[in-house]
Amino acid sequence: MSIQILHRDSLPLGGFAGLKEHRLVVDQRVGGDSDTWNGLGNLVYLADARFLPKGETHMHSHREIDVISVIVEGRIDHEGSLEHGQSLNTDQVQVQRAGGDGFSHNEINPDNQKNRMIQLWVLPEVTGEPANYKIYHLERGELTHVYGGSKSQDKTLDSHTMIEVANLVNGQQISKDSEFLAYITRGQGVLNGETVKDGDLIRGDQLHFTADDDGQIIIITQQKYSS
Repeated sequence: MSIQILHRDSLPLGGFAGLKEHRLVVDQRVGGDSDTWNGLGNLVYLADARFLPKGETHMHSHREIDVISVIVEGRIDHEGSLEHGQSLNTDQVQVQRAGGDGFSHNEINPDNQKNRMIQLWVLPEVTGEPANYKIYHLERGELTHVYGGSKSQDKTLDSHTMIEVANLVNGQQISKDSEFLAYITRGQGVLNGETVKDGDLIRGDQLHFTADDDGQIIIITQQKYSS
């Protein structure tokens, strides 16, 4: 069960407008190069971003992409064509589907200190879908399914690419018997016998993770659904 690890702090710090970010996944399908990893399934982008105090992305548009935002620290005020005026706090996840309709948005840090947000992009499996918007709250000690699933349910946006986020307690274990990408966003632990910590992106074929303290992990897998 060998794994590969990409360390966030080994990558250059970039950004735009009012945020600074490390881009760990920029898939070749969206212009990535050898400095970043390709994704898994339809995941094509993963960035670890910190908004400057009172920083914002400024209003911009997306089409035919699903945008998942995990609030790790601080708050975000959301403006845009989907759920304008929504406020997001630490341990909430915002999921926006642009589809064929498209959407415009601006994410704003309302506070006088930096915040932290992980953003993931997933390509749609079917083009021309209607725009959609969902929010999830991450509970302590639970693994929360925030993206992906069959078309026969509406709890999450449908996709064969699955995204789950766990707010872990010390000693908690998680296992996945499939190819995975995992990103540690708080704390540290042991994954397939290797010590991993906040800022580590891990790729492997099977996942066995034990948290060494309270922390958070984002897990991406590819699942099969008949519908």
